[in-house]
Amino acid sequence: MKQKFILLFALALSVMMSDSLYAQKFSDLDKSPMDVASYPSSYRVSDKAIKVTYSRPQLKGRELSSLAQPGKVWRTGANEAAELTLYTDMKLGGTTVKAGTYSFFTIPGESEWTAIISSDVNVWGSYSYDESNDVAKITVPATTAKESLEAFSISFTESDSGVDMHLGWGTTRVKVPFTK
Repeated sequence: MKQKFILLFALALSVMMSDSLYAQKFSDLDKSPMDVASYPSSYRVSDKAIKVTYSRPQLKGRELSSLAQPGKVWRTGANEAAELTLYTDMKLGGTTVKAGTYSFFTIPGESEWTAIISSDVNVWGSYSYDESNDVAKITVPATTAKESLEAFSISFTESDSGVDMHLGWGTTRVKVPFTK
């Protein structure tokens, strides 16, 4: 009887240990969750023109200027630098950008922001930003909205000449025009 008990105990222990050895550890939700914005925005349309993958930091009582510092290159979101995919050649300012995947950086300012498309990819933050890898750059006005956005947000709208990317956080709004 004692041997059966020891055998059953050993068997149960080995099963429990094998479960824990092969158990997958999943991380908690990210504090700045990743999101995707595209044009057209419908998930049912697979023929996209442009897409951006970015993380959405929250203000949480902090000032925008402390998170996206004026005059300094910003990753345009949190964690990894925003990743921009063009599915067709487009222009940013006067520069034609070939279809492909790039990093998207910005330089925030009080009245204007600079939008930058960089050939660097798979970049964490903006710590290794290298201006020599800039593909296109444009400076656009920053406006103030009445509504405040807690989470950094990006969306796209169609324009007469292409697609506008809209950046919003707090009461700051920035429109970056991509033309065909």
